[in-house]
Amino acid sequence: MPNNICRTSCILLLFILFSFTGAAQRPDVSFTSSDKNLEKAFAWAKGMALRYKGNNSDAVGPWYEAALPSRYAFCMRDVSHQCIGAGILGLSRENYNMIGLFARNISAAKDWCSYWEINKWGKAAPEDYRNDREFWYNLPANFDVLYASWRLYLWTGDKRYINDSALVNFQQKTAREYIDRWVLAADSLLTRPIHPNKAIPFNEKDAFSTCRGLPSYSEGIPKLKSGIDLVAGLYRGLLTYSDILACKGLKKEAAYYARKAETYRRRIESDWWDAQAGQYNTLYGDSGKFAKDPGETFLVWFDALRDTTRLKKTVAHMAANYANIENTSYYPYLFYKNGLWDEARKCILYLSDPATPRREYPEVSFSVVEGIVQGLMGVSPDARTGTISTVFRMNGDGSAVIKHLPVLNSNIDLSHLSNRQSALSNDGKQALKWKAMFYGDYRKAYANGILYQLKKETDETGNKISYAIIVIKPGTTADVRVER
Repeated sequence: MPNNICRTSCILLLFILFSFTGAAQRPDVSFTSSDKNLEKAFAWAKGMALRYKGNNSDAVGPWYEAALPSRYAFCMRDVSHQCIGAGILGLSRENYNMIGLFARNISAAKDWCSYWEINKWGKAAPEDYRNDREFWYNLPANFDVLYASWRLYLWTGDKRYINDSALVNFQQKTAREYIDRWVLAADSLLTRPIHPNKAIPFNEKDAFSTCRGLPSYSEGIPKLKSGIDLVAGLYRGLLTYSDILACKGLKKEAAYYARKAETYRRRIESDWWDAQAGQYNTLYGDSGKFAKDPGETFLVWFDALRDTTRLKKTVAHMAANYANIENTSYYPYLFYKNGLWDEARKCILYLSDPATPRREYPEVSFSVVEGIVQGLMGVSPDARTGTISTVFRMNGDGSAVIKHLPVLNSNIDLSHLSNRQSALSNDGKQALKWKAMFYGDYRKAYANGILYQLKKETDETGNKISYAIIVIKPGTTADVRVER
């Protein structure tokens, strides 16, 4: 009898523990589709990306690899690109820790740079850093990280990304002292010195001297004054800072930085467009000549183009010219967002193909996850209004479902049953506003049998979208179908 009591008690205890664990942990995100090749690509990308999750007991804290895997490290550009894919996969603690480390490690001694790359031991990676006067650094990085922190706020609703004291300091120093120290005023980009903060003595044969403040993500180009990715980053970084200030009610300051950002966007159009080639120049050297390389990707990544014709030409040129794997990993989401849906699908299948060289580079798998969720499924949250926008970007009569997606401190299931019908379930604890969008000119929508009059807008490339905004209470589902 005592043995039976003990056995029953143990079973009951295990049941309680199992129930508690199950309630505390959300299920992993999953993706299914009528397009089985995309479904297979997502499964591969999810599995590969999660392999790069670091050990929480590592000295650096929660992290994932975002650099060459052999370094056990993460760099500013890669994290800025991988962070939304990481958030989709539940790596929110990692994102916040890594972004925070970049913010906390800027300093006047480094001319308001941070550590370009940090390893799992919590140190500046020795491959890129010797001391505060001798290190490798790409100048677009501060603006990329600033933009990433804003996108993570919009995605998660975590206000620490805009209010944490270290991040506030990073925002301020990036928008002010960093620009001044590196001679990055809008009217100085083509005349600035190549090495404005060089160490003395300066060693032309030492990369830690010549690459301390590279004015582009394009590397290995001697005597470079400016890259278009830096100009686009300046635009987006200052506009991001304006958005953050506006979010805090600082309207006057926000307007100032929005105007300042606009001066860089205008420079892109006036100084960098090559009318004869129908393409943007991307590099400007000490010789006074422009050149071209795949840096145009960052014009689209930083959403710096307002001329629809030039934007379409730029994206088409990207689609026709796959570059290195790092650059190509940006393409799926950008192609979906800018109307090249078939090219986006093609790129996802290319990146996930076992025959593709270097597909194991961490950035690739995270970008495939982002491309499918933000690109194909069109998920775009905005913490400022508590709104989740969605739009299905699949040609034909296909369907797709994403389940257990962490967004806005909630958990949602999203089903695109066709290009005219979608459903969203809110498994969180707060109401959400769903902006259910559909490509095309529709007159009305039915959500759970209730008639909605549709509103209209256009996307980045001028395509018409019809949408309705529906409030979804916790634990409920809305099913929306549009009609002409």
